[in-house]
Formats: sequence, C-alpha cells, structure tokens
Amino acid sequence: MLTDPSARYLLLFDGVCHLCAASVQFVLRHDQSRLIHFCSIQSEHGSKLYREQGLDPAKPQSMLFITPQGVYSKSDAALKLAEVMGGTVSWLSFLKVIPRYLRDFAYTFIATNRYRLFGKADQCWLPRPEWKARFLS
Repeated sequence: MLTDPSARYLLLFDGVCHLCAASVQFVLRHDQSRLIHFCSIQSEHGSKLYREQGLDPAKPQSMLFITPQGVYSKSDAALKLAEVMGGTVSWLSFLKVIPRYLRDFAYTFIATNRYRLFGKADQCWLPRPEWKARFLS
C-alpha cells in the first residue's frame, strides 16, 4: 500500500482546500511523535492511492488516513487521526459513540461546501521547510 516504509501513517488531503491545509498544519503542530506523514490528493502518488480506494482524485470528497490497521475515510479518518496523534486531541475519539451515519452526514456536508465556506487556492499549499520531510510527493 505505501511505498515509503517510514510513512506508516499517511494522511491524504485536498491540497487546494484552505480548510484541509489548516487541518494539516494543526496535525503538524500537535503530532509530537511525528508519526503522521502527508500527501496531497492532487499529487501523482496521492492520486494513485486515492484511485486505489475507488475514489476520484479530480473530485475529492474525503481525506483518507492510511494506517497499518487499514484505510479510514470521512469521520472515521478524523477520529483515527486524533487517536494516533494522542495528547490533548485524543479526547475527540469519544465522538465514536455518535453513529457513523450521523458523523459522516456532518462530514459530507462540510466536505461538499468546503470551498464555498473556507476558500480554495489556485495551487497546492506548500509546507514550511522544516515540515517537508513529512510530505510524500
């Protein structure tokens, strides 16, 4: 599944979405163990991985979180991400008590409207130099 063994946890994100870029920056600041790596869905590698899950990279509707335990999407991806990050954000995993169909309904609403609500960049967001090693191209 992953060609880079150092990237055991890989978050695929929409690189032109302002909300997604802000979420990645949040993870970068709070993932103290530095376990999580990142790849834009718009990149060649990201598009390939996204297609392997039966999804269209030209119309991304969910981030994907690829882990040794499997691939997570929508609200499951967000909750698994919080769990892996640990620390103060791990408390979000309590949201698993909410049925998935309700969590995914909210996730899908935000994902569908994210460009209108948060904006869209003309090109993919670029990480700071000190973060570049955690990004797959």
